[in-house]
Amino acid sequence: MSTTPVHPVDERLPPARLATLGLQHVLVMYAGAIAVPLIVGRALQLTPEQVALLISADLFVCGIVSLIQSFGMTKWFGIKLPVMMGVTFASVGPMVAMANASPGVEGARMIFGAIIGAGIVAMLLAPVMGRLLRFFPPVVTGTIIAIIGISLMRVGVGWAMGGPAFLAQRTDVPKLVAMVDEAKATATLQAASSGASAPAAIKLGPIPMVDNPNYGALDNMAVAGFVLIVILLLVKYGRGFVANIAVLLGIVAGCVVAVAAGKMGFDKVAQADWVDVVLPFSFGMPTFDMVAILTMSLVMIVVMIESTGMFLALSDITGKKISQNELTAGLRTDGLGTLIGGIFNTFPYTSFSQNVGLVGVTGVRSRFVCVAGGIIMIVLGLLPKLAALVESVPTFVLGGAGLVMFGMVAATGVRILAGVDFKGNRFNLYIVAISIGAGLIPLVAPRWTQQMAHGLHPLLESGILLTSITAVVLNFFFNGGKADEAGAIEAAKAAEAH
Repeated sequence: MSTTPVHPVDERLPPARLATLGLQHVLVMYAGAIAVPLIVGRALQLTPEQVALLISADLFVCGIVSLIQSFGMTKWFGIKLPVMMGVTFASVGPMVAMANASPGVEGARMIFGAIIGAGIVAMLLAPVMGRLLRFFPPVVTGTIIAIIGISLMRVGVGWAMGGPAFLAQRTDVPKLVAMVDEAKATATLQAASSGASAPAAIKLGPIPMVDNPNYGALDNMAVAGFVLIVILLLVKYGRGFVANIAVLLGIVAGCVVAVAAGKMGFDKVAQADWVDVVLPFSFGMPTFDMVAILTMSLVMIVVMIESTGMFLALSDITGKKISQNELTAGLRTDGLGTLIGGIFNTFPYTSFSQNVGLVGVTGVRSRFVCVAGGIIMIVLGLLPKLAALVESVPTFVLGGAGLVMFGMVAATGVRILAGVDFKGNRFNLYIVAISIGAGLIPLVAPRWTQQMAHGLHPLLESGILLTSITAVVLNFFFNGGKADEAGAIEAAKAAEAH
């Protein structure tokens, strides 16, 4: 009696091995998974407890969406391949722009509303995304990924320095008060000598500023440098799994140094509960702004294009061909995960390329490994003490790791662009040059939108979106919409490192 052979993707491994391999996937993605809630939570100026809530929600929803994507949920959702889902870095720029425009809980509610709206739009667009793939050849995707990394480097450097660049100096209040008093006295004397009934307007010089001693503190930068060195040593001399989690181990090493130096405490960890349930709408009912929804919907289109290439690459790696309906189900899950993320106080989701690369490295193709990883992520999301511990990590420790994480994203974009034909098609040079230039506008001129309608700021203050729109339009103008599925697969394979 013959039995139908089981494809390696559908193989059910022993529970102990599933748990071990699932934990491996979780550890590989963990540093990247927690980075986004830390960035956005601090941009929103939320309290440490609220940032910890974002981290718990992120891990919890990471697990839920990974389960749906890898195990499947009806024929409509789930690619049923070994996929771990996490928050996409592509969404960080627009969300930080929204946070800067409207900080605090109100800004969080607007962001979650935009994410919910974008998730619905993404689910509706999923069936047609395959047709849009031709508008995103490697010259476009490589440029977009490069500007994502370049934009995020500002965050990584800010972490290492102790905060954003505007914190480098602060107003010298005593000197300013003295200047005002002196100017008032001078104006009064002048009025008395001239017989005027009231003093003339006070004229002050430049506002006196003083260097912030906490910005660029040498001891903090030394810890960030130590973290970077540890990561580089692990990457060079570590083998296999150790090298794959070098960033996470570098952060742990930096935390040990910070604790020894008295720069990291555990008071918030002690106060946090051991177990708690992640509830929807913890920040209140979301608000829905059409420009913000449009902004996040454009991000989701970019995310789904990247996911399309990733799924095709994963199909190639695992040897399991996927149909158009299965591809649509996978992309629809990106939208569903984003919708769930907005409901549970977290962010847009996509397949994590580090985990796609891990499938190729380990040779284990079973999707149930990622099912196990999803279950582990859900459990981690129910442990507030773990989220409080992550939130307690000093920013300068994260700075050393951020330089690696975000720099690798930029390097991955360069790696994809290395396969683009610049010699035979000179137009590609213009696409890359102008698109990156457009993406750098918000970085070098942060207030360039101050004369424009306030509602457009979240859209125009994101270098990632400006680059995406510019690259797509210029590519269509110069190259037309030529189908390039093979190019998308190769670009996705090159993106496995980011």
